Amino acid sequence: MKKGIHPTSYRFVVFKDMSNGTSFLGKSTANTKETIVWDDGKEYPVIKLEISNTSHPFYTGKNVLVDTAGRIDKFKKRYAKKD
Repeated sequence: MKKGIHPTSYRFVVFKDMSNGTSFLGKSTANTKETIVWDDGKEYPVIKLEISNTSHPFYTGKNVLVDTAGRIDKFKKRYAKKD
């Protein structure tokens, strides 16, 4: 590997899935201003995720349609045949 191109400031952070509320502890270099108290009583930075392995249809086996801001309606309206 090339020297000096990989980050060295890995730290423990809590990743929180906002769709179902599950959280897990991992390491990351991403910056965040929000913190959360974890199960061990320590305070960690928190990174909010829209989707994770606990809510993704590939991992859960459930085919859930996530329609945020009416994307399907916008698509149908845009490509509807005009009479």
